[in-house]
Amino acid sequence: MRGIMPHRIVELEPVTGNTIMEPATYLQHKIKNTLQSLLLIISLGGLCAWLAWFLGGLPMAVATALVILISYQINPVASPEWAMRLFRARRLSPNEAPDLYRLMAQLTRRAGLEQIPQLYYLPSDVMNAFTTGDRRNAAIAISDGLLRRMAWREMAGVLAHELMHVVNQDTRLMAFADLTSRVTGFLSMIGQLLLLVNLPLMLFGQTTLPWIPILLLLVAPTLSALAQLALSRSREYEADLGAAKLTGDPLGLASALNKLEPPRHRLLERLLHPGPRIPDPSLLRTHPPTDDRVARLMALTHLGSTTSDEVLSASDIRNLLAHNPYRPRWHRNGMWY
Repeated sequence: MRGIMPHRIVELEPVTGNTIMEPATYLQHKIKNTLQSLLLIISLGGLCAWLAWFLGGLPMAVATALVILISYQINPVASPEWAMRLFRARRLSPNEAPDLYRLMAQLTRRAGLEQIPQLYYLPSDVMNAFTTGDRRNAAIAISDGLLRRMAWREMAGVLAHELMHVVNQDTRLMAFADLTSRVTGFLSMIGQLLLLVNLPLMLFGQTTLPWIPILLLLVAPTLSALAQLALSRSREYEADLGAAKLTGDPLGLASALNKLEPPRHRLLERLLHPGPRIPDPSLLRTHPPTDDRVARLMALTHLGSTTSDEVLSASDIRNLLAHNPYRPRWHRNGMWY
């Protein structure tokens, strides 16, 4: 599942008028995102292949590659209905949210997809949206908090961002990265067991092992996990870029990111820990810092210019489902049911 989860408040300039894409900057960001994702995928696969070769030579490396490819093909993306049921989300019908479905139809047409993703209502006050499924069967969940607080152009940006995860097949890409990381961890565990078995021989000087490969063997799972997180951040940048192109309004998404940002210093936290909070390390985030995302979006725009292909305009949707929202029950693992 893919979603929008920024980390830091960013002050935006007042938005006046329409915006238009900056072609040169767009192309620069597109190439950068594509190369970064490609290099990270190669790094994940290369690390896994090297571990297999180090432990068992070429036959084991080939066998590992076949296992990954076969597992990836027979392990389909989880059913969107199952994932939404896990979060106690219910499907929205076109009659309940006609404007949202008209917007989704327009964005889907622009994106070149044949199937419009199903929209789901997530019973949570937390502003959140996420995507699951693939191009043939995708679903986008929108929380009650999001519907109440987002303006229409901001909602268009959020939906376009989630739709781009479907277009880019990020769910399958991250599933492949996760599978590769798991195989890397398994191979590393086998290598560490073999190292323990040979430890007595090493102590008595009957055998020697190359220490640099051994060190890489020990840190391989950590390196793989960091590469997977970096890939996730890269795909978020790419989804932002695609969403800006779909809507023709980068600042709409930038404004939505600013609203999605949770307060950094809640009252209880200020009372118990008045000092400044240490931010999460960038290497350990699944999503890029919001200021970086907003800066990239704002670099795509010319303020005050016009666009000939605006997204569907509609009435205010903040109270779309507010007449009967139901509240989630929080579980110990942090998910709502």
